[in-house]
Amino acid sequence: MKPTDVLKSEHRVIEQVLDCLAAIVRRGEATGRLDGTMTREALEFFRHFADHCHHGKEEAHLFPALEARGFSREQGPTGVMLDEHETGRAHVRAMESQVDGAASGDAAALADFVRQAQGFIGLLRQHIDKEDHCLFAMADQAFSAAEQQELLEAFHAVEQQHAAADTHARYLALADRLAAQLGVERRPE
Repeated sequence: MKPTDVLKSEHRVIEQVLDCLAAIVRRGEATGRLDGTMTREALEFFRHFADHCHHGKEEAHLFPALEARGFSREQGPTGVMLDEHETGRAHVRAMESQVDGAASGDAAALADFVRQAQGFIGLLRQHIDKEDHCLFAMADQAFSAAEQQELLEAFHAVEQQHAAADTHARYLALADRLAAQLGVERRPE
């Protein structure tokens, strides 16, 4: 297994919860209010699993390793990916700020939440596509087998660092629970 295989597997779970967020938005638009519980759970998933765990692996280990191999942060793919991570974080913060109002039926809060959610969904889908089909292929070629093993070990450490050993499994279960509640197809890892 390569480090990029781990990241691609996590992408499938992230895409599943993006599908759930899209379903939450559709339901909210249809009913005039968000389901606060499911919305908060989806945002928790994005903040902790997608950002802290997944992006944490990329930002602390993969991107610096690529830059050490000569990939330019300023003019290369890692800088673009980092900028998109920051834009995604801004969308999540903006969505979080509107959940209470949108869940209580505030039309302006719902409209802002929907706008932020749609921007986030589009951003992450494009971001994942770039990583899966371009950046990760470059990474696979850039590192020796020994270096890939080192990255795998570093990724495991990130998972252990950010919380208890069962946290990764808990967020995978949350992704599946949301998909079941919303009638969203589960994506294979």
